[in-house]
Amino acid sequence: MASNKVKFGLKNVHYALLTDDDGTITYETPVPIPGAVSMSLAPQGETNTFYADNIAYYVSTANNGYQGDLEIAVIPDSFRKDVLGETEDETSKVLIENASAEAKPFALLYQFEGDQKASLRVLYNCSAARPNEDGSTISETKTPSTETLSITASPLADGKVKAKTTDTTTETVIQNWFKSVWQPSVVV
Repeated sequence: MASNKVKFGLKNVHYALLTDDDGTITYETPVPIPGAVSMSLAPQGETNTFYADNIAYYVSTANNGYQGDLEIAVIPDSFRKDVLGETEDETSKVLIENASAEAKPFALLYQFEGDQKASLRVLYNCSAARPNEDGSTISETKTPSTETLSITASPLADGKVKAKTTDTTTETVIQNWFKSVWQPSVVV
């Protein structure tokens, strides 16, 4: 199969809660986040250049993951409860944001369409900040408002940040991508 020349169309965004049990990382079953509008994540890390012999003798770059925004139609209540730590009043069923709530780490799974084949991706260790509270009045047209999550994707202790499928990824991996968080095989 030919390689993609372009990518477009963010969709199939999911989150999967991460548990770190003394260095053993596990993930819960991925949960959909419908209504993906856009995502922009910038690489994090400094470049350090060492000069010798009147040239850039050695250049190193730290990979500290990614940071940016995920824009979606509406943040699902499941994400607000599971990740952001909001609680639901048992009687009234009202969601409550509490200042002492701790956000939980999660994997972020998503898909970009391509001219030949979809590219599936996972960021292994994400955190999300509380979203802004935005809205506007209706004027001549009803233009939907969106909600934006600030996402930070950090390296795991073993250094893994992100994985993505390729032209030669097996059909089994592709079919199961959003059923569980893909992790590399352990070679002993």
